[in-house]
Amino acid sequence: MIESLLNQLRQLKLSGMAAALQSQREQPGTYEGLAFIERLLLLVDHEDQERQQRKQDRLLRLAQFKLNAYPKDIDYQQPRGLKQAQMASLLQCDWINKAQNVLLTGPCGSGKTYIACALGHQACLKGFATKYYRVSRLTLALTQAKADGTYSKLLKNIAGFDLLILDDWGLEPLSAAARHDVMEIMDDRYGKTATLVTSQLPTEQWYQSIGDNTLADAILDRLMHNAHRINLKGESMRKKMNDLTQVEHLE
Repeated sequence: MIESLLNQLRQLKLSGMAAALQSQREQPGTYEGLAFIERLLLLVDHEDQERQQRKQDRLLRLAQFKLNAYPKDIDYQQPRGLKQAQMASLLQCDWINKAQNVLLTGPCGSGKTYIACALGHQACLKGFATKYYRVSRLTLALTQAKADGTYSKLLKNIAGFDLLILDDWGLEPLSAAARHDVMEIMDDRYGKTATLVTSQLPTEQWYQSIGDNTLADAILDRLMHNAHRINLKGESMRKKMNDLTQVEHLE
């Protein structure tokens, strides 16, 4: 009868409950003193935990982060202007619920991408559908979508993410077509979903980097309204790590 029940649970895609029941079966001394409802609650809890884990794994795969970045590994010791209290607040992910944005600026090597991916990782753990793009790769994907007839589908897909991470904003000039594409994305997301942008350029230079006054006004108005800002400073952390490694070799 137990084998039949286990098979039925698996057929119903209740693999968490099946695994928990198998565990109870293998350890009768641990569970036999529990009431029926207590044992059932343990089965349901295990199923819920397994589903949550599968969802998190699926969201992390879908996000395609550039780096495997974790909030616990963020370095607050380096003097780069990163405020731990602000990060702690952002890691709660309330800003995503409120469809707000984060603008993360700083020089090359200051850790922008790592921080962005760590925030994205936390968003996935909280159950938010997240997608990471380098801006150059996004514009290329949009160009290809126009060519193969999937442009509208891709825009709809991007609009559906709870959090969109755009890395390396302003690194390359936007073409006229790319400016219109970015405008479509920002208009779809404004007030509905959250966007995180990283850039080597200070926000004051974003207007000029877009290259079209009318579109720049529209894009930046949607990006900067109610945005949280992180402005990193200081020397490249990659250079510092290389210097430390060289010193260790000398010793």
